[in-house]
Amino acid sequence: MVGVFFIIHYPLSIDMIFPTSENVSRMKTSSTFKAMQAAANLREQGFDVIDLTVGEPDFPTPEFIKDLAIEGLHKNITRYTASAGMKPFTEAVSHFYGEQFGADVTPAQVVASCGGKQALFNAACTILEKGDECLIPKPYWVTFPEIVTFTGAKSVFIETEETDFILSAGEVRNAITDKTKLIIINSPSNPSGRVVPPAEMRKIIELCAEKGVYVLTDECYLFFVYPPAEVFTSAVLPRELRRFVCVAGSFSKTYAMTGWRIGYTIANEEWSKAMIKLQSHSATHPTSFVQYACARAMERRAESMSAVQEMLEEYRQRRDWFIPELNRINGFKCAMPEGAFYAFVDVRELLGDKFKTSADVADYLLTEAQTVTTDGAGFGADGFLRISYATSMENLHKAIERMKKLFNTELQTVAQ
Repeated sequence: MVGVFFIIHYPLSIDMIFPTSENVSRMKTSSTFKAMQAAANLREQGFDVIDLTVGEPDFPTPEFIKDLAIEGLHKNITRYTASAGMKPFTEAVSHFYGEQFGADVTPAQVVASCGGKQALFNAACTILEKGDECLIPKPYWVTFPEIVTFTGAKSVFIETEETDFILSAGEVRNAITDKTKLIIINSPSNPSGRVVPPAEMRKIIELCAEKGVYVLTDECYLFFVYPPAEVFTSAVLPRELRRFVCVAGSFSKTYAMTGWRIGYTIANEEWSKAMIKLQSHSATHPTSFVQYACARAMERRAESMSAVQEMLEEYRQRRDWFIPELNRINGFKCAMPEGAFYAFVDVRELLGDKFKTSADVADYLLTEAQTVTTDGAGFGADGFLRISYATSMENLHKAIERMKKLFNTELQTVAQ
């Protein structure tokens, strides 16, 4: 038998550059991911690293929620659900917002998602297209403009430093054009920790509704608000205003469930149907038994909110100690955040011959003190550092000591 040989001609060499799509090529890699990777690399080299980049609670998921997930597994809740989420989940979100806030939310307005990030992607990708403009207040979470880039729309940034990084209706009014389709608002804010007062948020949404501009509110840190600031969700607004609003919620921060990847949106039924259509061709739905655990946790509202309050109180104690200590470091200036668990530190006084940018300051902390922070440029604010206090008080004390050794001429004694 005569053997037959085929010669395959490849059109390009095997070391060719992968032809990444234009939509993805335009996107930037997450600066927070880069900072986390830098911390991991130093640890692998044996350094005693203090990682102040992490945007997740350092608490374990509450035990009763873990037990509920196990219960869901034992009940064999392991199959496909509807793309909008299983009925008990959408009903539980609806009831929770009604009981906790008095909001008129129906299950048909709720769509489960694989974390808050997918909720944001679903919302933006179903409304934005090429030629549209999306308003994004500065400083912003690093993913917001990249989502807009992916859709083909254009990000238009709103400077908020004059109002201490708290968005105002006047700033929004000045930024709206005839191409404005959407605004993304994150309150409490990552990275600044600032909170838009409820009355101002309502003014902003009323203005947007008047102009026909849709509003995507990222409420990932909804319950991490320190008194006297107020917890506020746009889900409580009257129905005529909520026609223009999509609330993106998440269990990641509130219940210390970052790795569970579960979130949701609350929007008008037409917008929700569009997001369901999109999700049916991407993630399909979040994990079934995780939906079950979250639904049951929301039904046990008192127990859930007790766990949240315990975390919030710990964050408050850290904040109340940490922010004043940061302000005792030469060249550091930081406002007291009203929410979340981030300090947004102004280091512009340090910039000059030695440090040209805040990235140089972050690199200096990394190499000389093995303390990892995130450069503010990735959040649209060169000259600032984002520092997370979602870590132990022991780590915060050590970080302050290291920073003072680098930047203060005389080391001040850290209050114990």
